[in-house]
Amino acid sequence: MPAVMRAAATAERAGVPAVAIGGAGFEGMGRAVGASLGVGHVPIVSYPGVILTDPTEVFRAKMREQVAPAVVDALVAGAGPVEAEAEADEHEPTAIVARGDLDAVTEHFEVRGWTDGLPIVPPTPERVAAFLAHTRRDPDSSLGELAPDLRAATVRSVAVNGVMAGCRPQDMPVLLAVVECVADPVFRVQDAGSTPGWEPLVVLSGPVVERLGFHSGTGALRVGRRANTAVGRFLRLYLRNVAGLRIPPGETDQGAIASTFHVALAEDDAAVRALGWPSFRADRGFGDADSVVTVQSVVAVSAPIYSGGESAADHLEALTTIFGNAIGPWAYTGLEFGAFHPLLVLGPAVARALAGFGVDKDALRAHLGDHMRVPVRQLQACAWNVGSTSFDLDAMVAAGELDERYAGHDPDRLVPMVPRAADIGIVLAGNPSRNQSRGFVQNHVQGVPVSRRIEEGSQ
Repeated sequence: MPAVMRAAATAERAGVPAVAIGGAGFEGMGRAVGASLGVGHVPIVSYPGVILTDPTEVFRAKMREQVAPAVVDALVAGAGPVEAEAEADEHEPTAIVARGDLDAVTEHFEVRGWTDGLPIVPPTPERVAAFLAHTRRDPDSSLGELAPDLRAATVRSVAVNGVMAGCRPQDMPVLLAVVECVADPVFRVQDAGSTPGWEPLVVLSGPVVERLGFHSGTGALRVGRRANTAVGRFLRLYLRNVAGLRIPPGETDQGAIASTFHVALAEDDAAVRALGWPSFRADRGFGDADSVVTVQSVVAVSAPIYSGGESAADHLEALTTIFGNAIGPWAYTGLEFGAFHPLLVLGPAVARALAGFGVDKDALRAHLGDHMRVPVRQLQACAWNVGSTSFDLDAMVAAGELDERYAGHDPDRLVPMVPRAADIGIVLAGNPSRNQSRGFVQNHVQGVPVSRRIEEGSQ
């Protein structure tokens, strides 16, 4: 639906009246995206059913008998005046919105959709002030505007949601950096409610990990350490309460079956130093003395990748096979949209073994980039099933968008899943006594990795 509304916006700006056509159930998302694009007046006509599961004849009949007449009626009727609806729950930033005991406050917040389904810590003025004491920024200053609700991401709102998520006041600089990442237009937060159901993953690298007690070892990404869990929960709360990404009946989040995790990932700096490898923050262009937050989308997670053997090839084969299995035909999205940043969380023991065989980060990326391959036939099938019926690998090669590795006419030929090996992220974390790693699949231009330095001096 976001793409349809962007097309409608282009038509309207060219002076051509538009009608948006989308699947049933996407009206709420369409209206929210339309409002963010300045075309909230564009009529929306819903296809009655799921287009890609209807046989061709059924599809044609519905288009002929129901959709086409509705489009004509909408064009004839015109858009009409648009009246802004007042938000019943909008209030002044420092207003007291509820009074009572914990149960009463929790109920008040839950009824208004301000929670993630779990009890929250009441954001009292005293608690919010304790968070604001850990930054020099003006509480009412904005970190950017977040779609689809087009609200300003203020420093105060970061503190409020940080309190609610169970974060600690000293986490405030981390939370500010997290919001700066998702507020960057490159991140495309407006697409965070798309149907693949991707989730934002927070990755921390640098001295802040040890100083604030973030966990990077056994059970990484498991709930249990307050710092990791609360910061991860904070981002989902913030996207709900400020950006406005809510599951139905709010309808702005249309993730079909989401892949949820509310735990921040922290890099094991000691393991990185012991190997002499560049840290994840260094890979992202920062210095070793910096503490850095990176946020990226994750649409799928691999099975556990256990690797071992007498040579580097033994480890590389396991990493390539299982990480590649997770990416699979979904790699078409990176080829079509021109951005793809899979993330490998490499177990410290596996990293030590690879280093002992003379394989560093660049060599690992190069191997994965060259050996993680998928048949063209599978890419095309996945693209069609998702609705990208115009996906054409040969045309992209002819246009110079893909190199000669993708050329050919055999639909069963194997092509690289990741066009640029340098775009594969590698973070060392997890149980240092086990030979396990995991792969995380990123969702192309939606949620590309964005990094920000944490303002350490403000604490």
